[in-house]
Amino acid sequence: MKTLITILLVIVSINLYGQISKPQFDGHAWKAPYELPIPKGWTIERFLIPISFAPQIPYKGVEDIRFTPGWSKATSDEYWSYAFLWYLDGEVKMNASTLNNNLKVYYSGLVKSNGRSLPRITPVVTSLKETKKDNGDLQTYVGTIQITDYMSQAPIMLNCKAHVKSCPGENKTFIFYELSPQSLSHKVWSGLDKLWIDFRCKK
Repeated sequence: MKTLITILLVIVSINLYGQISKPQFDGHAWKAPYELPIPKGWTIERFLIPISFAPQIPYKGVEDIRFTPGWSKATSDEYWSYAFLWYLDGEVKMNASTLNNNLKVYYSGLVKSNGRSLPRITPVVTSLKETKKDNGDLQTYVGTIQITDYMSQAPIMLNCKAHVKSCPGENKTFIFYELSPQSLSHKVWSGLDKLWIDFRCKK
């Protein structure tokens, strides 16, 4: 009996050690296996998927964000202009319904996590439709996302482009989102578009 108890204690100790010693994800130290430019003056953020504020989105991977220099400055043409890549494990099937639902869940969670002091949060409305394929995409989507701007505490509508891509020999799916309240003809989009134009599957 003593031997059995000893074995059980050892197993529990090993399990606890494994949980405690598991390294935390460091987004700035993480070495991406792909090439996604970081233009001068832009900032980045990376975190793991499933996403803490949107755990209902059922994927595993990494989110890799590119913020324009003026993305948080209300007086800048670049306000709320940024892009992010989902680097996902496996072959992820995508369509307009799934994409819109993912974005609705994502921005509902994002606004809630950042807008705890907001007197009222309006429901997120997403409206993206599949369009002509761009830059070797498997699928390309364009549309709008209406959210509560937790910085200005007012409603805002973001124009959005979404690109779905896979790379030969890799069991990965890439989904790249570009966002800005500016019209699609505004110059801010040339910088966002260039990120995807210069994207490479491997470094």
